[in-house]
Order: sequence, then C-alpha cells, then structure tokens
Amino acid sequence: MSVPQEIGSTRTVLVEKDDAGRVVSRVRRTVLPGGLRVLTEEMTGVRSASIGVWVGVGSRHETPKLHGASHFLEHLLFKGTASRSALDVSILLDEIGGDFNAFTAKEYTCFHGRVLAEDLPLAIDVLGDMMSSSVITDADVEAEREVILDEIAMHDDDPEDVVHNLFAEQAWGDSPLGRGIAGTEESITALTRAQISRFYAKHYRPANMVVSVAGNVDHATVVRQVGEAFGRGDFLATDEEPVVATLAATARRVTPGERHARRPLEQVNVVLGHRGLTRSDERRFALGVLNTVLGGGSSSRLFQEVRELRGLAYSVYSFASHHVDAGLVGVAVGCLPAKLDETLAVVRAELRKVASDGITAEELARGKRQLAGSMIMGLEDSGARMSRNGKAELIYDELIGLDDALERINAVSLEDVASLAADLFSGPELLAAVGP
Repeated sequence: MSVPQEIGSTRTVLVEKDDAGRVVSRVRRTVLPGGLRVLTEEMTGVRSASIGVWVGVGSRHETPKLHGASHFLEHLLFKGTASRSALDVSILLDEIGGDFNAFTAKEYTCFHGRVLAEDLPLAIDVLGDMMSSSVITDADVEAEREVILDEIAMHDDDPEDVVHNLFAEQAWGDSPLGRGIAGTEESITALTRAQISRFYAKHYRPANMVVSVAGNVDHATVVRQVGEAFGRGDFLATDEEPVVATLAATARRVTPGERHARRPLEQVNVVLGHRGLTRSDERRFALGVLNTVLGGGSSSRLFQEVRELRGLAYSVYSFASHHVDAGLVGVAVGCLPAKLDETLAVVRAELRKVASDGITAEELARGKRQLAGSMIMGLEDSGARMSRNGKAELIYDELIGLDDALERINAVSLEDVASLAADLFSGPELLAAVGP
C-alpha cells in the first residue's frame, strides 16, 4: 500500500457495492507486531475462503551463489516444523479437503490454499507454523535437492519454458532478473543447508510478509488467528515496520539481440518482443487493451493472420510481463522449422502496422469488453481476490477496486493505444528461439 501504518491499528482499505448500493465486499487491513500485515476481504454468498501468505523475496533477490534459494526454500517449508513432521503437515492439509500449493516468482513467493470457511482456522495455523517455525534439516535439503534437480530437468525438456527463460536472459543478461527462477543444476547442487537457513532467517520476517484472506471470513477473527499462528517462538516480537514497495518510474533498459538453443524437436518455439512497462506505469491499462487486440484471443490480429489465414502455427499469442522496475512485451509462437521465416515476417509486419497505425475503433471497443469481462469474471473467485489484495499490499502502491479498474480501462482511447504501440514496437527487438 502507499503508506505504512501504526502496528495494531485496523482500517478499511476498500468497499465495493452493487448497483443497488449494497456492500458486496469489504477489504480491511491490520498490522500485527513485527510488521506482519493482514488483509481480509469479506465476500457475501460464499462458503469457502482463500488464504495466501505473500513473502517479499524471489529469485531477483539472490546473489549468484544463492541462485535458486527462494524456490528451494519454498519446497523445504513443507517438510516440517518444530511441532509437526512433513507427514503431519500433509495429513492436516489433506484432511480439510483444501487445495494447497506454493509458487516462487522473480519478486515474491506465495503459499496459498482454498478451504471451507469452517476449516480456515486450521489452514491459518498450519501456514503460520510453516512460515515461523520450519525446521530445515540436512536430510530434507538433500532429499529435496534431488526433487528440484528433476524439476529443472523437466522444465529444460519443455521448449516453451526454455524459450521464455532465454528471452529474459537476452533482455537482462546474467543478472538476478535475467536468470531463471529455479536455479541451475550447478547452483542447486552447490547450495548448502547453512546458506538456505540464513536465507530463511533473513527474508522470512514478519515485516516482509502479507497474509491475505478472502471469502466467508470475519476480519477480527482472522487477525486473532493469524496472531496466534504466527506468534510461535516470539516470531512477532520485533519492532520492525511494515515494508512498503518502492516503485520505479521508468523501465530498466533491455539488451536487444538474439538467443538460440538447439533441441531435437519437431517445432521451433520463438518469442519476439521489446521493452515493456513497469507494473506501476499508468499506461498498463492501455497495454492491456493493446495486448488483447494484438494476440489475446481467437479474434486477435495475430491469431487471425498467423493461424487462421495462413495456417503457419497452431499456437500464437502476445503477452506483457511487469516487474517493479522493468517490463517486457512479446509474441510467442510455435511452428515448423520450414515456416519460421514466414511466421516471423508476418508477426513483424503486424507489430509494425500497429506501431504506425494503431488499432481501429471497433478493435478498441472489443478489446475493452474482453478485458473487462475477463476481469469481472476472474474476481468472482475468492482466490483471485486474495491474490489481488496480497500483491497490492506487497508490491503495488495502491489497491485498485473493480469499479476503478473498469473506469481506467474504459478511459483508454485510440490515441493512448497508438502512442503506446509506437513507443513499444518501434524500438530494437529481442528474439529467443528453441528448436532444431
């Protein structure tokens, strides 16, 4: 959020109403001792709840010697605590019939689940135990090391994963942002239990965490349960202030050029793109519309030109990725090697066309409707609202309500899209390719 607040205080962050003026959801925020932030969104008409523990550490916070430590630690926190074995954790999560998982990104890690409302206290207790009291043993490190090496090998067999990693590497080189999230065989093999334990102690602090809950919940009850679950071992007994993300005003530079990886495949997977926008850039709403029109569905320009009219590829889409100080836009496509040159020529022609001429009024209206519809339907799910609130608190400077977001989408003009397309697609390009 935009400003920290006094520990122990609670405030309402967002209220959303229906067309009749009835409150349909309310987001509240409380800061616990140690700076642990708790957000809840009370949703009417649901009987379940989604919970996420968002931690402000990801692969871009790692030194070369710690490459892959965030992802390694994500695995290890499921391996047991001072009071529960790994089997105990698994049994408890399975017993309540919830869907629990975790993921590591470049700038954060998230442990999340969805349960029936009556089972939320147990979910909070288990996740709080994992975050505050995990025991990282030599045996668990060695066992999980093999699992992660298998995971790295699995992703290395997936050409789509490889090509996107190559694309980031071309953009930012051998830097934390340019490296893959899971690490490499060499870095994972070299990581020690002591290094991972120090990483855990340094980054898994209350002020670097957000607990976000959405669904059939009561804020005061959730805050009390979180305080109890995360309070083990004096975990919250610190004087730290909540962490507030510092957002950069402009995107980092990217390095144009090409990267290739040879694989014995039937297809060539390609990503072609340019510098994008930071996650705080107000033009991101215009980019959402542009991305939808360009390659966001079966009516998009790229789908029609590449697949429907010419039959050059089965899958083609555009994308935009945002970081706190960096961003990329691109087009991903897989085709037969013999069709690669023509496919790239068509993609480049479409990018040049939208950079020089923008989009039509009809495309603008269709793109807005498609983007708005996707957003509305997505936020009918408690998991999506939990994620929205957690990420807003951890890495954005504001929580944007649905009505506000729809207004910003509706305010996008043809001139906004044309100006943005000219800015993004007229610069030097980056290309990554995987195939024979």
